[in-house]
Amino acid sequence: MATLPIQTVSANPTNLLASIDMGTNSFKLLTVQFNPSTGKFLHLNRLKEPVVLGRQTASAEAAADSQLRAIEALKAFRSFLQTHGIHRHRVVATAAVRESGNQAEFLRRVRDEVGFEVEVLSGEEEARLIYLGALQFLPIYEKTALVIDIGGGSTEFLLGQKGKVIFGTSVKLGHVNLTQKFVNSNEILQMRSHIRSILQQCGIVDKIKHYGFEIAVGSSGTVQSIERAVFSGFSHNVVNNNAPSCEGFGRDWRFSKEKLRILVERLCGGGGEAIGRARRDQFFKRRSEFIVAGAVLLDEIFEMLDIKEMEVSGYALGEGVVAEMLLQVCDNYDLNANARWGSVVRLVTRFLGEKKMGMAAQCANIAKVIFEGLRKCNMLAETENQVKISLSWNDKDLEYLEAACMLHNIGLVNGEKGYHKQSQSIIRNGDHLYGYSSEEIELIALLARHHRKKFPKPNHKSLKEFSEEVKEKFRMLCAIVRISIAVQKLRGLNIQGMEFSYSHEGFKLIISERSDQSLLPGIVLLAEDDETELTKELGHFQKGVGDFNALNDIVLGEYKGGRRRTDPRIS
Repeated sequence: MATLPIQTVSANPTNLLASIDMGTNSFKLLTVQFNPSTGKFLHLNRLKEPVVLGRQTASAEAAADSQLRAIEALKAFRSFLQTHGIHRHRVVATAAVRESGNQAEFLRRVRDEVGFEVEVLSGEEEARLIYLGALQFLPIYEKTALVIDIGGGSTEFLLGQKGKVIFGTSVKLGHVNLTQKFVNSNEILQMRSHIRSILQQCGIVDKIKHYGFEIAVGSSGTVQSIERAVFSGFSHNVVNNNAPSCEGFGRDWRFSKEKLRILVERLCGGGGEAIGRARRDQFFKRRSEFIVAGAVLLDEIFEMLDIKEMEVSGYALGEGVVAEMLLQVCDNYDLNANARWGSVVRLVTRFLGEKKMGMAAQCANIAKVIFEGLRKCNMLAETENQVKISLSWNDKDLEYLEAACMLHNIGLVNGEKGYHKQSQSIIRNGDHLYGYSSEEIELIALLARHHRKKFPKPNHKSLKEFSEEVKEKFRMLCAIVRISIAVQKLRGLNIQGMEFSYSHEGFKLIISERSDQSLLPGIVLLAEDDETELTKELGHFQKGVGDFNALNDIVLGEYKGGRRRTDPRIS
């Protein structure tokens, strides 16, 4: 039988995108991997550099030292993109550059020294892209949504429905300029008066009240930090750290007007003793300097627009830029097509940090390679009248597989002991997964539960409610999840791409490495424990594929034009 190589999205650098957001407070780089057939994307990396353009003046003039920080940050981003082979990117700038008197000179310097062409967004365009980002995170497509994004130099307001903008604008109220003008001199009452005056004068209050809205959504760092403070009990001195816990099953990333007011009073010292600066710094970290201005600004917006409750989006401008890029590269891209997947991403975001999210995403990529490879091998076997795997694969099965890979380690929030059971419990409880049936949620939860420890037998009690066909499919998906996790754990493995093939000898997963100065060139060592775990999981896989030979070769090598094979061989 001829070898059938299967190229997948994870092996293809053209399916990587990046956005760079040059904000007033910080510069952010977001890299994603996308599926060209669905437009669904996974975060790979998120980098952030605290630049604070224009810190030294309340005007938009970017000071010389801020420009230097900006150039160095962009050079670091450029190096990252080059190292990871990401060639398609979009660089956008917001309020600080938009209002800068020396904008042309600064952009020329960026072009000459870094090589980036920077797109300076208008306030309206910035608001529209933030809305597109929020649509990828929250199931708000059908609703008239008011999206509010508090930045360092401006606040964006947008009313939208079904991906269309009803009204959008930008107001020159940001947490950096308000801090410099009022908070540093402890003029909180004067700041409140100034905010109310600007909002009234620009006419935004009357316009929003004229159109009305069904849901208020907040995005970006300030709103996310406020939500985290409210949820953790920070304003009540309930907790001493900012780590989530499994008691957060019911957390739905929203906060009320009353909870916001209590936090603002504590931050500003009203209604009791003010929160100590040291404790505030420890909790809010780099955002601590600007959180008072951001919280007071949001409090005034709530009051003037009569907002009772706000939902929080984990996605904002960077994801909106990515969504617009996907509209250009994916045929028939639907902004609402990935609402179910968005709920998976929301749940992961609640419980995992950036590093663990990246590891989970890599597991999902490996699982997708194996799944798509098996499905295509099955299709080829059908056309050549050969033996097939006795299972029918569909896109929903792939979705369950990827969801389980993304969610399998969220239970680590309460420590390593029994975390797979905690993951199962979090997925099952709290109505987290939007658009999934109860059976689908149970299937995903069980895949997460059985990603480690004993492999489930066909008659396992947890599977008794499923049909025989679903039981068989579950065990196969479970084997793929476990292999993917085992491969992801390989020491020193820096994956550039993957390829899946099948021949008379069996299945083969070929992993090509990225050149990296921190690794010994072309060498990947399997620890004894790694090899033992892989061998065990490959055995489960072999039982699942039946008449097909097992996945019996894990080939590791380095991309340098061609592929260099290095053993070990797992068989």
